[in-house]
Amino acid sequence: MTRDAPLFEPPPPQDRADRGAVAAVLQAHGASRFVGWDFGEADLSGLDLAGCAFVRCRGGLARFANADLTEARFEACDLNNTSWRGARLAAAHLADCKLTGAQFQEVSALGLTFARCLLVNAHLRGVSFRKAELEALNLQGADLARCDFREAVLIDCNLRDAHLAEARFEGADLRGADLGALQLSDASRFRGAFISKAQAAQLLIGLGLKVV
Repeated sequence: MTRDAPLFEPPPPQDRADRGAVAAVLQAHGASRFVGWDFGEADLSGLDLAGCAFVRCRGGLARFANADLTEARFEACDLNNTSWRGARLAAAHLADCKLTGAQFQEVSALGLTFARCLLVNAHLRGVSFRKAELEALNLQGADLARCDFREAVLIDCNLRDAHLAEARFEGADLRGADLGALQLSDASRFRGAFISKAQAAQLLIGLGLKVV
């Protein structure tokens, strides 16, 4: 199957899909488009899901550990508390998805993109977003330690209470991000980033200074 060929679209099963149901589709048809499937709590670890599309699927607590999700797409899916440890996510795209508490440890994420996703308390430690355009991501409370945001543009993103130890923001445009109430120790983490006048004023207020 060429990359531009239409994907096979299997009908969703009446009951929650398990690993066997997903694996059977992949074995028979290769990369496929799963629409409206419920694979919540399924163990999809190690499966070859490269090039697959998942649309309006329910997959809470599913496990994608070490799966190949290269160029996979997830659209309007419920993926809360999913585990992606060691997954290959190069050029994967997740849009309009619920990913609260999702665990993205040790993933291969070159070209991974998110848009309009709920990532509250997600674990994204070490993921590179360099030069990416991030739109409407709620990253409140997320673990973003050692993430690379250099030259990224954050549009309508929420970084309140995010863990940002060793994250890099040189050249990042944070004017469209909610940075929350910043303390002096937090301000140094955004060194080299672009912020708005309103954000700068809020930063000074957070430092105990009065802006007049």
